[in-house]
Amino acid sequence: MSANTRTRRRADVAEHLPDVYKHLVAIDALTKDVLGGALMELVKLRASYINGCAFCIDMHARDALRRGEESRRLFALAAWHEAPGLFTEAERAAFGLVDAVTRLGEHGVPDEVYDAAAEHHTERELAALIVATATINAYNRIGIARRAEVPPLR
Repeated sequence: MSANTRTRRRADVAEHLPDVYKHLVAIDALTKDVLGGALMELVKLRASYINGCAFCIDMHARDALRRGEESRRLFALAAWHEAPGLFTEAERAAFGLVDAVTRLGEHGVPDEVYDAAAEHHTERELAALIVATATINAYNRIGIARRAEVPPLR
């Protein structure tokens, strides 16, 4: 049997813990109100790239395109450090914070990363960026753990 062979259906958090999932959705909506839809989709997409959640990458890329986001920016988001002309300084500072919060590591979020984000975002926006990153990281982990599948192309 290959590693990709599925022997059983994996638990769906939304199905088995609907109240927990509803709270995640509510948190998501509250942070979107602070950050705005465009930045929120880029934050979700960036963290999903880092975590390798294909389901979330597909969903948030499609959501961003529906919102009118430029496809070049979505493609370049995976390497945002190398594409300064495609993102504002405020977005780049936000992505730095998203990267640090998603990866954490043994040193947490470096002061220079947080300070760079603080130059472009209010404390309320910083709080929303941190919560939005934590929330999409939770969604990524749920999606990966249950092996959420990307819908096929039509």
